[in-house]
Amino acid sequence: MIDHPSAAREFNADPGRVAWHDQTLWVVRQKRDRAAREIAEWEELRALASEIKAHTLSHLDEYLMEFEYNATRRRIAVHWAKDAAEHNQIVHRILSQRGARLVVKSKSMLTEECHLNSFLERRGITVIDTDLGERIVQLAGEAPSHIVLPAVHKRKEEIGALFEKHLGTAKGASDPQYLTEMARLSLREKFLAADAAITGVNFAIAETGGVVVCTNEGNADLGVNLAPVHIACMGIEKIIPKLEHLGVFLRLLARSATGQPITTYSSHFHGPREGAEMHVVIVDNGRSEQLGREEFRRSLHCIRCGACINTCPVYRRSGGHSYGFIVPGPIGSVLAPGTDPGRYKSLPFASTLCGSCSDVCPVKIDLHEQLYRWRQVIVRDRKASLKKRLALKVFGAILADPVKFALAGTIARRLLAHAPNFLVKNRFNAWALGRELPPVPRESFREWYRQKYERKES
Repeated sequence: MIDHPSAAREFNADPGRVAWHDQTLWVVRQKRDRAAREIAEWEELRALASEIKAHTLSHLDEYLMEFEYNATRRRIAVHWAKDAAEHNQIVHRILSQRGARLVVKSKSMLTEECHLNSFLERRGITVIDTDLGERIVQLAGEAPSHIVLPAVHKRKEEIGALFEKHLGTAKGASDPQYLTEMARLSLREKFLAADAAITGVNFAIAETGGVVVCTNEGNADLGVNLAPVHIACMGIEKIIPKLEHLGVFLRLLARSATGQPITTYSSHFHGPREGAEMHVVIVDNGRSEQLGREEFRRSLHCIRCGACINTCPVYRRSGGHSYGFIVPGPIGSVLAPGTDPGRYKSLPFASTLCGSCSDVCPVKIDLHEQLYRWRQVIVRDRKASLKKRLALKVFGAILADPVKFALAGTIARRLLAHAPNFLVKNRFNAWALGRELPPVPRESFREWYRQKYERKES
């Protein structure tokens, strides 16, 4: 079971890191805001993208079959996987049949979700992540902490020490330009020697049968154009109907993710080059089940920009690893319970419900409302702890009765005004541990109002 509060406390044990992590992500959020303001029709683009996604999900089977038909005509082999295990087996079969022993992989949250790297490495195939952030966390033996900025939790000095150990960089070096150049030199050898390249898919176009991969480093293009085999792995929700729709999403994606007008490389793959081969693995892995949940199906609109993560005050102060799920932050807290509500029952509560995530989502997912709905489901299905269920039942009874509410307020004011701090903030009251409570007022609002106004009226 994932205990987000406990994991968050571990992250908060280093206040300096928390402050730096918080500020770094808030800068990215501000860049997003400036980029959005430059587009007069920004809100119209968001609404259109949401409508395209809603339409696509309502006709998902048709568009997936259309994609397969058009992709096959372009000499792309299309494979279908019902879950992570089948996805990994398909990829391994393709590689083993061609004797591949070294694979270069660009950023792919789906392969992280399926734990493909470890699966292949246990079978003698070396996988090298070629996105710089992904390579950093791979060398560190960690999972990404962010879907766009995988190593945002690491300081440059930590990366320097990591590169010194694994890449032989100069001792104590932490200059980002130097470290990037050394990583590039190391990766160039892998690109030239690779037997196959694996990429994710940002968008798959039903009308053309092609896929689009968006990167800022060009590593996907280099891997695909040097290796004889290209395997593109995609979730079923990545499909869009027509090529003309792509422009809507490309205008939203990079601006929402990093504040750029567009990703440096938006690469279209519409078939293998001469003498090479291309495969697309289409994966469900619980997405159909989420599609069938009417209250949560809009979570499948997500284009993995990370805007909701960058703005979330809980994520910024608790770090991505505290979520225990491959996708952290608000969108991860919506998706994770759909895979295992018992294991991830704490995540929907890792939110202030401030609504900032919904405000910045480029495809208008009602994230804070879905988080609230998951809380209701978890309590209703008795997944929440007995302590939490009893507390909610007691508070519900008090809040539903004006007399009880007034009485409880009076008792609480009298007790809290004189209670020592340790009686309020202790391990039995986890809610208060993470909060600074304001001074206790001497009277309730109703009492204040009666004294100030009702006496004047009489």
